[in-house]
Amino acid sequence: MLTSPRPTSRRPARSFEYFDRPFAAMAHRGGWDDASRAPLENSLKAFQYAVDELGYSYLETDVHATSDGVLVALHDSVLDRVTDQAGRVADLPWAQVRTARIAGTEPVPTMNEIFEALPEARFNIDIKEENAIVPLVEAIRRHHAQSRVCVASFSPARLSRFRSRMGPDVAIAASIDVVAWSAYVPLLPGLLNAGVQAFQIPMSQKIGPVRLPVLTRHLLSVAKKRDMRIHVWTIDEETQMNELIDFGVDGIVSNRIDVLKQISSEHGLWC
Repeated sequence: MLTSPRPTSRRPARSFEYFDRPFAAMAHRGGWDDASRAPLENSLKAFQYAVDELGYSYLETDVHATSDGVLVALHDSVLDRVTDQAGRVADLPWAQVRTARIAGTEPVPTMNEIFEALPEARFNIDIKEENAIVPLVEAIRRHHAQSRVCVASFSPARLSRFRSRMGPDVAIAASIDVVAWSAYVPLLPGLLNAGVQAFQIPMSQKIGPVRLPVLTRHLLSVAKKRDMRIHVWTIDEETQMNELIDFGVDGIVSNRIDVLKQISSEHGLWC
């Protein structure tokens, strides 16, 4: 069954300040500037480097909440892979998570710290767990960040609950079910008011033994008709970046933020 956020009417992307740039070059988890740098993904240092040194406006991050409700910028549900500690974030208090170090050196940042440190940056935020919904709404309101965030999730239920608490002033990226229907079937009346402003997608998705394209001419057509934006993740190859820009996408998410800046500049799309 198709589910998605259901506001009374769908605001087009052009009505959100978040989408007022011609192209969104996004630093994936803060990114890193070249292949020789050790990734410090989701660290405040990485985000600040992307903004202060390379001039990025758009940053991508995922969020989880600790057992006592502190919202942190982290992709994984556990600390094990990227920090010097272990354990599931949702099961640990902030007092313990705050002692973990990304790549052994950088603390796990809270979204409050990131919003405060980068007051002009725009954030694409993926809600990874149910317990992160309320802390995210609170953080956005506390920092008056409604105009500079776009919220996504693989879970349509999460997106719906976020929207019901947040209201219509924050841009939303479509959940996976809306993307799938929109990529492969004609426009359905129920999708026209799905309450989303962007498709944020991989180029293709493996389903069982078959890899199907997600980015299609039909999806591009659907997006343009609904005044939606298409952002593609995660693209690190120069050739693919050029091809996607020529295809007509509205944004690219990348780890190789040095390359993405160069390519978008060459196309006259760097802001």
